[in-house]
Amino acid sequence: MKIALITDTHWGCRGDSPVFARRIAKFYAEQFFPYIDKHEIKQIIHLGDILDRRKYVNFVTAKRLKEDFINPINEREIHCHIIIGNHDTYYKNTNEVNCMDVLFSNTFDKIHFYSSPIELHSVDSSIAVMPWICSGNYDECMEFIDNTKAQILFGHLDINGFEMYKGTPSSHDGLDRAVFSKFDIVCSGHFHHKSSSANIEYLGAPYEMTWSDYDDPRGFHVFDTDTRELEFIQNNDHIFYKLFYDDQDKDMGFILDHDFDQYADSVVKIVVKNKDNPHWFDLYIDKLEKAGIADLQVVEDHLNLNLEMDETILDNVEDTLSILNKYVNESETGNQKELFKLIQTLYSEALSIE
Repeated sequence: MKIALITDTHWGCRGDSPVFARRIAKFYAEQFFPYIDKHEIKQIIHLGDILDRRKYVNFVTAKRLKEDFINPINEREIHCHIIIGNHDTYYKNTNEVNCMDVLFSNTFDKIHFYSSPIELHSVDSSIAVMPWICSGNYDECMEFIDNTKAQILFGHLDINGFEMYKGTPSSHDGLDRAVFSKFDIVCSGHFHHKSSSANIEYLGAPYEMTWSDYDDPRGFHVFDTDTRELEFIQNNDHIFYKLFYDDQDKDMGFILDHDFDQYADSVVKIVVKNKDNPHWFDLYIDKLEKAGIADLQVVEDHLNLNLEMDETILDNVEDTLSILNKYVNESETGNQKELFKLIQTLYSEALSIE
């Protein structure tokens, strides 16, 4: 049996941005469900954080979730198992009040959700699921891990030693990897960067949501219960683009022949290396804006920093969290880990503000 695994979908991200809602809907309509149909997959496991906000949901976001994900699953008569993640719960110390229970309880026969650990005998007796572990269910979860006979664990876990985003290690005091050593395979949501170590695989988010996701593969997975192979299906759509503008020794064709339509509903950052013809640059910007981009940032290299490679320039226009992490590490506070943990929490909350 093949099971589609997806996690950290965060409907309502970026303050319920209509732009991101359209791009998310496009992913499901053009990539996820066509793949499901083509390969006749009848089981989906969502590994947590189906919504972005813990405290409430925007009505339009709830409608998009239902129309773009829940209804297509129900129409195809697919069994969908949704694990409750930390963004899905109202309280931080218990999973009892969660978005799936409130929004969809007893609504769809084939959509199941789990706020407590359980073995999925209806799917495969070797598979167990683990929701977000908090103070209220910690003892229950540890007892379940000790007693379960399942060899495979799917969950929404905070485990030490993994990166939340590419190049940004988690600052949380998570669980020791040894807690999960009894399992042959552990697949988890929570961290948006896809990574693996020993028996643990963080699946990563299915699409880009912040600049921290730039140039970092996104997508979903398919797990084969017979061979235990995990296949990554990469999302070929991008939301964030970094473009390098250089009109030195060029003719106007480099603007006129450029496909600007590909940047519709995208967030674009332009790094200006050479701007010998201001009129051409204005034309370049005008074409981007007419293509319907969502946001535009321009970084001009006025400082003549002798940057020799594009990678070096990219480092100088890196995402906010990486800049903050570097600043904290270079500080002399003596408590960098706790300081960055606080900054990371505030940054995540800021992204959710309307």
